[in-house]
Amino acid sequence: MEKIKLAFLVLFTILSLAAYQLKFSTILGVPSQNFNFFQFIGPIGAGIFTPILGVVSVLFVEALNFFISGKALDPITLVRFTPMMFAAYYFGSKSRNRVIVPLVCMGLFMLHPIGRQAWYYALYWLIPVAAAVWKDKLFLRSLGATFTAHAIGSVAFLYAFGIPADVWATLVPITAYERLFFAVGISISYIAVNTILNSISSRVDVRALRVDPRYVLFRENE
Repeated sequence: MEKIKLAFLVLFTILSLAAYQLKFSTILGVPSQNFNFFQFIGPIGAGIFTPILGVVSVLFVEALNFFISGKALDPITLVRFTPMMFAAYYFGSKSRNRVIVPLVCMGLFMLHPIGRQAWYYALYWLIPVAAAVWKDKLFLRSLGATFTAHAIGSVAFLYAFGIPADVWATLVPITAYERLFFAVGISISYIAVNTILNSISSRVDVRALRVDPRYVLFRENE
């Protein structure tokens, strides 16, 4: 059974690495940085495997992509490893401790001189807090996960680049669209993977994985 889990972990890593190469959009205010399609599938590993294994898989993908890219290791690169790791933990965990990260990010954002001028932007990070205490729903988990990643990334870029308050104001509507899009993508990816795993369960032993029957589009016996 452990061999099955390892095989799927390798497959998930390959797919995630491929998604990492597909750019989605440029990060406004930091033109040298981009979002990619890893945003859609990175968090779901913690739902398929375990929260810890999902976090490790994200770190492994981030490290692999770094070595493949041949870029120089700098503080920003190291920081960029973390948002998706915490997003994965949020998605796969049911512990309410997962709200600590967005709350800490809110505090750090508002403590920054520029952040204080755009304090309202940090209110976005109440979303993962609300999603964590609400009844467990896939879209809310996805929304909480992507906003957790967003909180870490935003604080990191604020402190690293000193992005002006007017840029944060401009980002308010863009962030809403962007994160809703990511949450939908995460939800669809999770449903797709659950459906595929369920469809092959009669031929492959997938008991080592966490297949959630609530998010299977069709079942073998139907």
